[in-house]
Amino acid sequence: MSEKLVLIDGHSILNRAFYGVPELTNSSGLHTNAVYGFLNILFKILEEEQPQYLAVAFDVKAPTFRHKMYDAYKGTRKPMPQELHEQVPLIKDVLTACGVPILEKPGYEADDILGTLARRGEAAGMEVTLVSGDRDLLQIATDHICIRIPKTRGGVTVTENYRKEDVIEAYGVTPTEFIDVKALMGDTSDNIPGVPSIGEKTATALISSYKSIENAYAHIDEVKPPRAQKALREHYDLAQMSKKLAAICTEAPVEMDFEAARLGNLYTKEAYEVMNRLELKSFLKRFDLSAMEQQAEEKKEITLTVIDGLSEAEGFFRSAGEQPLIAVQTVADGGQLLGLAMAVDEDTVSYLACAGFLTEAYLKEKLEELAEKTQIAALDVKEILKLLDVKESEHYFDAGVAAYLLNPLKNSYTYDDLARDFIGESVPARAELLGKSRVEDVREKEPENWQRYVMNLAHVPFTVRGKLEEQLKATGMWNLFTKIEMPLIFSLHRMEQAGIRVEKEALAEYGRELAVKVTAMEQEIYALAGREFNINSPKQLGEILFDELHLPGAKKTKTGYSTSADVLEKLKPVHPIVEKVLEYRTYAKLKSTYADGLAGYISEDGRIHGTFNQTITATGRISSTEPNLQNIPVRMELGRAIRRVFVPEEGCVFVDADYSQIELRILAHMSGDKQLIEAYREEQDIHRITASQVFHVPLDEVTPQLRRNAKAVNFGIVYGISAFGLSEDLSITRKEAGEYIQKYFETYPGVKTFLDRLVAEGKEQGYVTTVYGRRRPIPELKSNNFMQRSFGERVAMNSPIQGTAADVMKIAMIRVDRALRTEGLRSRIILQVHDELLLEVPGEEKDQVMELLEREMTHAADFAVPLEVDVNCGDNWYTAH
Repeated sequence: MSEKLVLIDGHSILNRAFYGVPELTNSSGLHTNAVYGFLNILFKILEEEQPQYLAVAFDVKAPTFRHKMYDAYKGTRKPMPQELHEQVPLIKDVLTACGVPILEKPGYEADDILGTLARRGEAAGMEVTLVSGDRDLLQIATDHICIRIPKTRGGVTVTENYRKEDVIEAYGVTPTEFIDVKALMGDTSDNIPGVPSIGEKTATALISSYKSIENAYAHIDEVKPPRAQKALREHYDLAQMSKKLAAICTEAPVEMDFEAARLGNLYTKEAYEVMNRLELKSFLKRFDLSAMEQQAEEKKEITLTVIDGLSEAEGFFRSAGEQPLIAVQTVADGGQLLGLAMAVDEDTVSYLACAGFLTEAYLKEKLEELAEKTQIAALDVKEILKLLDVKESEHYFDAGVAAYLLNPLKNSYTYDDLARDFIGESVPARAELLGKSRVEDVREKEPENWQRYVMNLAHVPFTVRGKLEEQLKATGMWNLFTKIEMPLIFSLHRMEQAGIRVEKEALAEYGRELAVKVTAMEQEIYALAGREFNINSPKQLGEILFDELHLPGAKKTKTGYSTSADVLEKLKPVHPIVEKVLEYRTYAKLKSTYADGLAGYISEDGRIHGTFNQTITATGRISSTEPNLQNIPVRMELGRAIRRVFVPEEGCVFVDADYSQIELRILAHMSGDKQLIEAYREEQDIHRITASQVFHVPLDEVTPQLRRNAKAVNFGIVYGISAFGLSEDLSITRKEAGEYIQKYFETYPGVKTFLDRLVAEGKEQGYVTTVYGRRRPIPELKSNNFMQRSFGERVAMNSPIQGTAADVMKIAMIRVDRALRTEGLRSRIILQVHDELLLEVPGEEKDQVMELLEREMTHAADFAVPLEVDVNCGDNWYTAH
């Protein structure tokens, strides 16, 4: 049986994949959709063909004779999109790591290389499969050379296959004659001009009859239709040039020993590392992780020692206390501590099982002793605190938080992410080693996987700690990390421990009230629609609105009409049913997410102990999950009313402290605009002043509506709002909105200069920074896509302001938390929501805490304008705010 050679047209398949796969970027902002699509096609072809040889050909930048000939005729060639251009070296990295030969030859296109090798392979007795998106290569098809043309639609790849007889059947000409067809009809994507007025149908008919352009011209008086005759007569020279452009060279001086292309193991350690770095996670399951990990372990000679006796543990902790750095991470299952993974050097990891004399109390005591003597690196310090609640220490180093500062666009900071990103090592993730099994079950059934998991937990943070510190210092974020982010971990932990009390019956009553509202709203909607239907079904709702009620502005999607909030908001003035649907959705969301959803989070102590995350948002804001208490709606009364169910302990009150217009004050400080700074220093109503100056109205004649408009402009500027966005917000024309924005910048010229500078810096540096040095990368600014670039510009304008506000709030939380403990108070922070802190305060401490909050929060930053805090108290969260 003949051996098989597969040849891939690199640029062509990459191009097809780029346009066939939706936009995809990794956490570093690199576009990867073309690489992803290319590999999908490659692996599919290999599975189907089962070849013995594989090679990929690419065009090179040096112009070929075709480029020169075409450019002389046409002038220029369409440039490759930047998002595709940046993926060419990426796919080459992957192929090189897989051991696949990459073929390039200055002066020759990939077509010529592929055609030459295909002919050589056929001559050597091989079956050849040539994969390309370029139909020019159909001219190479024979009984032993198959041209496969993949098409990617919606991420699904289908392939058309052409041997000699398939070309004849599909086009009515032989593969050799196909050159002449292509020359006559032309192909702008392949830079073949063709003959004007001759399309594919006419070109095929001519060559089917005359077999070549030259023979057709020799019988020019017989050529039909007359239009084609005239075109060929007048443009014969162009037809001949097009034929030269269309003809593939099959004798290119390409040097390749077929044995160098013999297909080996594609799934190498190097390939895993490249794909892991590019975050092409769906391909990683193809690799034999156990073999790779075994090789890595043999190379590193990392050993795991299990310690379960007291005397052995005592000796270990004595030795650990003498080291300049140790790494530790809890090993847990379902919130239960199983043990500690600890590393004291790069070659050894110890596992201290939490059993017998090695109790939680013992391990906690020993960790606290170590934290007084040495540096402790951990993957996730807050996880340690949840299980052992060790004392606060400046000696802890959270590797996950450090990695987040260096790249806040990622969605995870696990040990495998850190190993890949900072020391160039590929280690299997937790899910790959443990799957969905319990840790102890894996220890019993797959001890090798358990050992690798435990070793990675400690070995990785120990190894990456130095690299992280080095990069934090190089990027100017070391102080941000040590003075803000690390102390914040302990404050957030105390907040999570405290939780917030919820009146369960009041929450249930709130749910019942919403259920009544939802039912009533359903009946109103049915009456307006003229029949009952599933309001929650976008398909059925779309049919009601657009097919039956004939509302304008219908937008068709694959599954029906779009009924998104944006679409419905524009339709509110058109028909009363639209506003009712929007209200229904609000009430239904309140009921499902809050009235019903929050009930499941209430612990036995009657409190909700949520999670506060500091590595989720790109701007540095703290986020809240399980449940999200930061997203409780406050714009409508019934939404705000849910705050009534959050109450303090008996004998306590809630004290709420909220920064007033902190982002606008930061804008004034960072821009240095004199008028904006002066307005704040004089403690004037900034929105009223802006209205007066922008709309040229005396201060005492500013109406509530003008003030609202000015407020929308003030806050819109912070978020880089466009004239279109402002016109939507204020229900005015885009022209009016543009004039508002222009007048604003004329009033505060320093703001315009500042925002323009931020965008320029973002484009030059690739990131922008807060007052405290926090970086926000903006890869979108390099995009060729206008919408993506515009988004990047808004991010560049907003992130330094919003990020600085986040930094100030974190500083304030740390100051307040420390002051409460320093002054020996029982009061505690229980919630942080954007610019607001909520504290649970014993009645006798209320006045002292209110004064403490104002003092510590207003002095959290020293800006050109004073920070202002509104402090209130109440018997529930609603009345306290």
